[in-house]
Amino acid sequence: MEGHERPAEEKTMITHELLNQEYKRLELDPRRSHMHELISTMLSHRTNHADEQKAYYTMLERFGDWEGVLNAPEDELADAVSTTRYPLQKAPQIQQTLRMIKEERGEMNIDFLADLPVEEAMAWLTRLPGVGPKTATLLLLFNFKKPVLPVDTHVFRVSQRVGLIGAKVTANKAHDILLEMLPKDATELFNFHKHLFWHGQKVCTWSYPRCEKCVLNGICNYYSQVRAKGIDKAA
Repeated sequence: MEGHERPAEEKTMITHELLNQEYKRLELDPRRSHMHELISTMLSHRTNHADEQKAYYTMLERFGDWEGVLNAPEDELADAVSTTRYPLQKAPQIQQTLRMIKEERGEMNIDFLADLPVEEAMAWLTRLPGVGPKTATLLLLFNFKKPVLPVDTHVFRVSQRVGLIGAKVTANKAHDILLEMLPKDATELFNFHKHLFWHGQKVCTWSYPRCEKCVLNGICNYYSQVRAKGIDKAA
């Protein structure tokens, strides 16, 4: 059996092992506070990390704290986060999210998610405006060490090209499909997410993927079916 013909479950674990070796294993420690992670991830949609960070700190510098952000004129908040994509959508979504958290919890605090089962925490988060499966899973994995898997554009692209998920699978559905094939351990899932994210940024890029440098080319559908045959223009 050729490498790319292996079952998706086997290829997923091979991918995990090879990328662990390529990028080294990481410890799972929260990089920022729970509220910071939630709002920054909302800001990060279609936006690079530097512009997301600039928007976050500009917002808090201008309005002081979450109460200030909640009560800011919407157009001024949109201006504060204008380094992100779609600031006119994100500003009201952030304020609606803060309002819902305050009304339901009595304060701007989401620490209670640590005590909820995954399904309940996901359901609560995805009720918030602007919070979809990617934002919810990223927060629950990174900050609360829940066994979930965030699937961003890089993770999704690499997974489809290698053949871990089918060509017609949606990004939202990919969360469940990939999770089912991986260990239900937060640190393992964190490493899988981060490694595919880096691989998508550095090697398996959207245009002209660097297949000749890729440690996954022995099991990759794209490499065997397209690149190795010289079909794509990047060959």
